[in-house]
Amino acid sequence: MDFKTSTLQQLREHRSDRAGKHALVGFDGFVDTIVTPVALRAGQGDNFTPIATIAEFGQRISAAAGKSTNLEFYPRMDKLGGNGPIMANALLAQGPGVTYIGALGKTAIHPVFADMAARAEVVSLCDPAVTTAVEFTDGKLMLGMMRSLDEITPEKIAAVMGADKYRAALGAADLIAVVNWTMIPNLTGVLVDLVQHVLPQVPVKPGRIFFFDLADPEKRSAADLVYALETIAKFEQFGRVTLGLNLKEAQQVFTVLGFGMETETESGLRAMADKIRTRLDLTTVVIHPKESAACATREGTAWVPGPYVAQPLITTGAGDHFNAGFSAAQLIGLDPTACLTAGVCTSGHYVRTARSPSAGDLETFLANWK
Repeated sequence: MDFKTSTLQQLREHRSDRAGKHALVGFDGFVDTIVTPVALRAGQGDNFTPIATIAEFGQRISAAAGKSTNLEFYPRMDKLGGNGPIMANALLAQGPGVTYIGALGKTAIHPVFADMAARAEVVSLCDPAVTTAVEFTDGKLMLGMMRSLDEITPEKIAAVMGADKYRAALGAADLIAVVNWTMIPNLTGVLVDLVQHVLPQVPVKPGRIFFFDLADPEKRSAADLVYALETIAKFEQFGRVTLGLNLKEAQQVFTVLGFGMETETESGLRAMADKIRTRLDLTTVVIHPKESAACATREGTAWVPGPYVAQPLITTGAGDHFNAGFSAAQLIGLDPTACLTAGVCTSGHYVRTARSPSAGDLETFLANWK
């Protein structure tokens, strides 16, 4: 039986299990404006030739040195953003209940989060950050203004929720996902507070999963990153920890942990995931480049190709959808290969349609994956 058939069979067998699961996700929140950079305008609206690649965009910028230049971004859509809200929204689409704690609006929930707030229990700590996501055929540039995220601290969470409600929300969760460490300056403090003060007072729930996503730690120091990774490892005493990494993040983590280079081949990805997992003594490490995904567990490694598409409708949020698909599959007990397959299919459906797939959509996508 191949990996697609096996995953589809497991998804169908566990279809009803999602409804009884609950996830707590935090702590960021962004309003994303998706834009296309204009190379040559021929008329109003979308009557233009786009700047297709990051290299071409970089040439435009470099040519302006010592002078000045005008760059137009054509807006495609405003949408909810941030690793946490996108992941939470994708989890909601597949069936688990969700509690979201994060930056959704200080005096009122921002309209881009209204649909999520109607379907999940939400707690807002501060105003959302703002991102202009510039999309190209070979990647994207995320231009962010995120000072509001400075307000996310253990003290702010306690002040807004109260200690009892915070512990109760954590205690009810089968999955606790903490994402976007890079952009939340005080998130390491939140993690330390959870490990030292909060989780020791939360009843253990069998099978509880902790999921962590760093979100491109390039702008953080190596010392900060190592301390955060060491703190994440301490969550193993409270459940099963998964560290999710895209390729760039995996390479950064691999480097700060003192390893050399690995290739973006199946064997290289398996080895990278396994070495990171072993060094940190985590339950699972998963790495998801654009065209495949690999993971390592205490039992071994797994790898699957992805349903890559050369011209996606949207790419912002693709990794968060992978995380949601992978985590949702973990929640219902799928094997590592099936979790990877659910992750790449959740992401694959999203980049083609700009919609988070339901459980039925996921099965249909997988059944039709050639």
